[in-house]
Amino acid sequence: MRRLLPAAVLSLWAPAFIGVPSAALPSMSAPAAAQPPVSASSFVLVPEAVFDGERLQEGWAVVVRGERIVGAGPAASVSAPPGARTLRLPGSTLMPGLIEGHSHLLLHPYNEATWNDQVLKESVAYRVARAVTHAERTLMAGVTTVRDLGSEGAGYADVGLKRAIDDGVVPGPRMLVAGPAMVATGSYGPKGFAAEWRVPQGAEEADGLEGVARVARDQIGHGVDLIKIYADYRWGPNGDARPTFTLDEITRIVEVAKSSGRPVVAHAGTAEGMRRAILGGVETIDHGDEGTPEVWTLMVERGVAYCPTLAAPDATAQYAGWRKGAEPEPERIARKRETFKAALAAGVRMCFGGDVGVYPHGDNVRELELMVQWGMTPLAATIAATSGNASHFRLNDRVGRVREGLLADLIAVEGDPTTDIAALRRVKLVMKGGRVYRQ
Repeated sequence: MRRLLPAAVLSLWAPAFIGVPSAALPSMSAPAAAQPPVSASSFVLVPEAVFDGERLQEGWAVVVRGERIVGAGPAASVSAPPGARTLRLPGSTLMPGLIEGHSHLLLHPYNEATWNDQVLKESVAYRVARAVTHAERTLMAGVTTVRDLGSEGAGYADVGLKRAIDDGVVPGPRMLVAGPAMVATGSYGPKGFAAEWRVPQGAEEADGLEGVARVARDQIGHGVDLIKIYADYRWGPNGDARPTFTLDEITRIVEVAKSSGRPVVAHAGTAEGMRRAILGGVETIDHGDEGTPEVWTLMVERGVAYCPTLAAPDATAQYAGWRKGAEPEPERIARKRETFKAALAAGVRMCFGGDVGVYPHGDNVRELELMVQWGMTPLAATIAATSGNASHFRLNDRVGRVREGLLADLIAVEGDPTTDIAALRRVKLVMKGGRVYRQ
């Protein structure tokens, strides 16, 4: 097993880095480090600028003690605790760690293995082993929190992965987990098997007011942070997307989840599926491919946020043979672009979340780049990925801003992401809970 040098020895040869030696740092494709990084008790971070979650601040310094930010403001106004280590970050913007709104750490890209094959042919142990590397790659890419929206046939493996990360067993982002997610009986997959065979499903089935309440309570008892429902799915007469749960069923699920202090989020692509989910009380709509002006207005009125997941169809279209940049956009991509623009124009609150797992973990910024290409400003996209998602996901009191008292989940990137979203790919520092994982 690789041994880490004591912090006192590290300080003699690499005072700007607290953690494993640079040669021992895991690459984006390497397995997770054997031990968590070493952490000093206090840091003073001196970047070129600080994005505080809402605006860019020049001449700021940030002080970290233990796992929290204890000072942030003009450099002359913050005082360093005795023994604090100074990390100078010239040419870099220090900012909150990114918050990914739609991830599946237990999936890997569909051009490597189809969703059906992953659910039916890969063991949970194998999928968890992959998920450990996915978690590390995600963290090293500057994503310090993920909302993981369904284990897709792996039960409560996401709950276990979250615990392993929280306990320092493996490196990874903070996780909000949904467990198996909830679907109406007969609506989800895998499909296409003879009627005499009962194949494992990618989510947990539930029906009727009593049934959905029972499943919601059971999932809560297994440790989920939220309930994810499939408000519609491809189970129409011709395989087209149609609503699944009734409005009463969704309302009942929300009632049960709310009583436990948990939100409900909805996979919804059809206008009617979205409408039922919004009226039923969900807090975010994910995908929303067929949103209408009436739906966008309803979302604005109810304060429901939208996770458009632009990068997933972009990836699957290329897997199917689309030569992006050399051929016209497929109809689905063109329609997705117009849907996103319409929601943006209507003033719908935007989440950052790309359905990662359909495409590689660690490539999370791909979603933000598309959001900017399709009409958001770099500043608005950067806000969505930090303080915006913190607000949408009930994390305002923990992460999402550079503010005294919040957890020291911080990244530094080369350049200014509020004017150039590609700067978020140039990650120079990753700190989570006051520990440096990458520099």
